[in-house]
Amino acid sequence: MRRVSLGPVLLGLLVLPLGSGCGLAVIEDGQVGVKADFGKIADQPLGSGWHFFVPALSWVEVWNVKTQEIKEIALVPSSEGLISQLDMSVLYNVPGDRAVAVRKTIGPNYRETILEPYIREAIRNVVSGYAVKALFSDAGRKEIGENILAFLRSKLDQRGIVVQDVLLRDVRLPPSFAQSIEAKLRAEQESLQKEFELTKAKKDAEIEIARAQGVAKSNEIIASSISDNYLRYKWIEGLQANDDMTVIYVPTEANLPIMEAGRARGLIDRAMKEQGKP
Repeated sequence: MRRVSLGPVLLGLLVLPLGSGCGLAVIEDGQVGVKADFGKIADQPLGSGWHFFVPALSWVEVWNVKTQEIKEIALVPSSEGLISQLDMSVLYNVPGDRAVAVRKTIGPNYRETILEPYIREAIRNVVSGYAVKALFSDAGRKEIGENILAFLRSKLDQRGIVVQDVLLRDVRLPPSFAQSIEAKLRAEQESLQKEFELTKAKKDAEIEIARAQGVAKSNEIIASSISDNYLRYKWIEGLQANDDMTVIYVPTEANLPIMEAGRARGLIDRAMKEQGKP
């Protein structure tokens, strides 16, 4: 807050009667003025612009109503009693329509009076309920930040201070714990990699088994479909397809190829027996 008292002010276009002293408060955008006359604070804030007052009887404080930031670095214990360093930012503001109430009930140093102590209390109360490993994960930090924000709003909103957000900038874990966490994460990554490789190997084996089964089934089907008639057909087809091939016929019984001779002889013998011939 900035209290303005400029003493005698001479304006080129304004003549003050009897040369009396006058104060001038310049309120810019993003600010409001809190004015007191005869020690009593006015109920309504001053808007942006120039505001004259008599320094001997009045004063004007300029209040910033834009978003402001408090950076806090705290050493906090976890639920295990391990100490971690937490770097945090709190974004807040005092709305213009609440500035007068805050000035009356808390005073111009509200930041040091209640805001910073409540921030420290929130950090201690919230973080102490979490294991230190929660500070190592994004989800854990987000939850901690949300709980700190909820705590601050429950305490400060009724006092006229609006807490907009809580940002966890950095968390420094105890060295020994940080090393153990990193080792655990490395082990988990290696385990996941091995699990992936095992799954891939099983899939590859299943593919090979399926391929082998397909080949075996195919061979079984082919083998069952090959008959004597099929082989004779393919043999004759081969002879017809090779016009340039020299074919040597070997005399056999009934002038049939060797593979047919035995069958022809059997048919002849059977016919002769049926006719009663030796």
